[in-house]
Amino acid sequence: MKAWLNCACEPNVVRRARKYALIVGIILILINQGDVLMSGELSAITIIKMALTMLVPYIVSTCSSVGALCEARKEEADTDQKA
Repeated sequence: MKAWLNCACEPNVVRRARKYALIVGIILILINQGDVLMSGELSAITIIKMALTMLVPYIVSTCSSVGALCEARKEEADTDQKA
């Protein structure tokens, strides 16, 4: 778990996840909360929903990046052991 968290906190992983969260999050907010935003009837619940909507693509991107990095590093270690 510690190795996973260390990998998840690497600057390139965080940067990528933030970028995807911003792009995908805005699209999802517009789809799911667009009518509320246009009417100007923002409530605390709506703001919480919007924050969670941004969090989901961040988590998905982070998990995907960490999984890919772990797999690549494992393959690299296996190749080094065979050499």
